Amino acid sequence: MIQKFRQIFWMGMVIMIGTNLLAGCSVEKTNRTKVRDLDYHVAVEEEIPEELSQQIEKKKTADFKLTYETPEYLYIVRGYGEQATGGYSIQVKELYLTSNAVFFSTELIGPRKGENTAKSPSFPYIVVRTEKTEHNIVFE
Repeated sequence: MIQKFRQIFWMGMVIMIGTNLLAGCSVEKTNRTKVRDLDYHVAVEEEIPEELSQQIEKKKTADFKLTYETPEYLYIVRGYGEQATGGYSIQVKELYLTSNAVFFSTELIGPRKGENTAKSPSFPYIVVRTEKTEHNIVFE
């Protein structure tokens, strides 16, 4: 009888804990409706915070996406990993705010045919500085 009571007690505890954990979880759907475009500045090397520069240096050989905040700004970084030659550039296609997210879209542009490029590998990335926000960043 006591054994059966213990089983029921522990099963009840597991159900209660599970219910409490699930009650605190929710899935928020990311809204894609643009509220407004965000103003941004493409940061040059001297403008990038030292800690962010170190993170970029560690990640630059592979494709990467990174965000970094200072008290004033949000930095959004998109790197395309190692490329066989130089001559690559990156275009910001979109940077906009929705009701619950920031959408950031870039495009890697390769060297033009016949362009004289460095024969050594390159590691193209872009650092965009914009206003600080509490929204999640969605890389497209």
